[in-house]
Amino acid sequence: MPLVKHGKLVTDAFVTVADDETLPDAPALVSAERLLKEADALFARNQPVGVIWPNSKDVLDLAPFVDRLAVVALVFPKFRDGRAYTQARLLRERLGYKGELRAIGNVLRDQFLLMVRCGFDALDVAKEADAQAVEKELKTYSVFYQPTGDGRPTPLRARLAAARSV
Repeated sequence: MPLVKHGKLVTDAFVTVADDETLPDAPALVSAERLLKEADALFARNQPVGVIWPNSKDVLDLAPFVDRLAVVALVFPKFRDGRAYTQARLLRERLGYKGELRAIGNVLRDQFLLMVRCGFDALDVAKEADAQAVEKELKTYSVFYQPTGDGRPTPLRARLAAARSV
């Protein structure tokens, strides 16, 4: 599947590894179960480590690993299940995760902007046409009244900042 990072189509450097497979000599994306069982061995390798974290697991369990994980891939299993949005905000705002936050699974074109606002910086899209549309979709709106996970100021915060500077 095409990977779009910061609005641009990129090559995915990470290899998704099944739990019973040997780790490659390359950046690896492993399951949550494997990370929790083999964390010391995974981080002892001289390669970046990422995790595929299901939306049914508490994302706060990643707290001991956030400084060492290169990628956290949060799963959108179907259109109606948006728990990964909450997980993304918790990772960025509560745990201070600075690495790549990737949306995988049912990543739909009309949700790109919402995903980015929640802190996702990489989108694993299903179709090449969707990958080409990401940049346009991200420019659909320029002002948001709700606080965002991507750091954009809301009109209220901008007005308060302007009032403080006078």
